Amino acid sequence: MPGLEPLHGLHVVADPSALDAARWEDETGASVTVLRFAPDEAFAIGATAGDAGLTDADPNAIVVEEHGFVGAWCSIADIRRHLEWPLPAGGPALLQGAVAGVPAKVWFAPDQAQVLLVTPAPYARELTERLGWDR
Repeated sequence: MPGLEPLHGLHVVADPSALDAARWEDETGASVTVLRFAPDEAFAIGATAGDAGLTDADPNAIVVEEHGFVGAWCSIADIRRHLEWPLPAGGPALLQGAVAGVPAKVWFAPDQAQVLLVTPAPYARELTERLGWDR
C-alpha cells in the first residue's frame, strides 16, 4: 500500500520562457521531476542546484526551497475511484483538483506505469485516511 512521503525541492515563480529553459537537477546532477502548476510556476521535486539558471533568464524570478508537499508514487488503480476528473489519454499531464475530496495533484509522467499523487502536507492525514492507506 502506498504511503505519502515529504517532497522537497525548489518552488519557482518566473517568466514562462525562463521556466521552459531552466536546467533542473539534484545534488548528483541527475534530472528531477518538474511539476508545472501554472505557466509561470513550477515545483522541481528533488532539485537543489542553485537557481537552475533562472535568474539569468528572469532577474525577477522567485526561487525558494519547498517543503510543504507530500506525495506517493502509486498505480492509477490505487486512486481511480477517488478522482473527480477524467483521466488523460497519456502523459505528461498534471491534473489538479481533488482526490477523495482532498486538494491534490496527480502527475502522469510519460511512459510510466505509475502516477505521482501530491498534496499539501497539512492534508496528508486526511488524504491517507480517505484513500484507506492507513489500514
